[in-house]
Amino acid sequence: MSLRTEVILEGEQLTKYFGGAPALKDVSFGVARGEILGLIGPNGAGKTTLLNLVSGIHRPSAGRVVFQGRDVTGLRPHSIARRGVARVLQTPRPFLSMTVQENVAVGALFAGRDRVPDTSTAREQAESILRFMGLHDKRNLPVGSLTLQEKKILELARALAMRPEVVLIDEAMSGLNPAEIEDSMRLIRRVSDELRVTIIWVEHVMKAIMGVAQRVMVLNYGRVIATGSPHEVARDEAVIEAYLGRGG
Repeated sequence: MSLRTEVILEGEQLTKYFGGAPALKDVSFGVARGEILGLIGPNGAGKTTLLNLVSGIHRPSAGRVVFQGRDVTGLRPHSIARRGVARVLQTPRPFLSMTVQENVAVGALFAGRDRVPDTSTAREQAESILRFMGLHDKRNLPVGSLTLQEKKILELARALAMRPEVVLIDEAMSGLNPAEIEDSMRLIRRVSDELRVTIIWVEHVMKAIMGVAQRVMVLNYGRVIATGSPHEVARDEAVIEAYLGRGG
């Protein structure tokens, strides 16, 4: 798929200190509309911190976040979400007292740029999204009856109910078996291709990120050490060293 050239989201020299140590230092990036940008790096590299800055969970110590040409640095998470940037957390956090459909309807009612006016419309929208995501037959079940993979899909479905322009995904594949990983890879491709949603995706499962992302950015010790196609990044000496260390 050819990428559109319009940059929809940018980070400019983003820096974040916790105490005296920088979790991120001078990180700049841009993601094109319709692109899947993979974000990888060793544990502690700053990947989740970067998502937290973009989504408003943390305010950067320096630098700024620009979404659709507007500076959104330091806005509260709900404000950023309503502008069109949705977040999918690594550990699913569904509303356990609600059904699958009700969980997705919450996104349509309360968080999106085009919030629906009533619960019946929200339920209809939730049904449509659940059908697309393959969970429609479980729409009336309690969330506790879902498998881990289904709960992760539900988290993504709730984010999509917000009608976002950009979705930030944090380790969608963690805890899944190989068959579930393949299914989830296909689903993320469909979300990008058919719903035209831009995705920034943190992932440790290299098979998934290299097989789905069009471009990959690598962080190590809070700094960008490589950016390029999956093939280019996989052959980059700095990336190899960050993951494997120097040869003895």
